[in-house]
Amino acid sequence: MTASDWNKVAKQLKNKPVVLKKFLRHCKPKDRKTGVSTKKCERCGRLGAHLSQYNINLCRQCFREIAEDIGFKKYS
Repeated sequence: MTASDWNKVAKQLKNKPVVLKKFLRHCKPKDRKTGVSTKKCERCGRLGAHLSQYNINLCRQCFREIAEDIGFKKYS
C-alpha cells in the first residue's frame, strides 16, 4: 500500500472512528528513522543520490540545475 492509498483510506474512514483507530494501529506506514527513505530531495522528492552536506538536502540532479544560483562555482 502506497502512502497516497493510505491517506485515501484514512479519509474514507473519517466517519467511523472505531474502524479508523484499528486501521491506524495496524496499517499505518512506519515513521522511518534510518535508511534510504528518510532523506528526500526538498525540490523534487527523489530518494537516491542525496546531498545533505551544508544542510542542502537536494538530489544531485536538482543540485546541478541550481548550483550557480545558490552560489557554488564550477571549477574545471
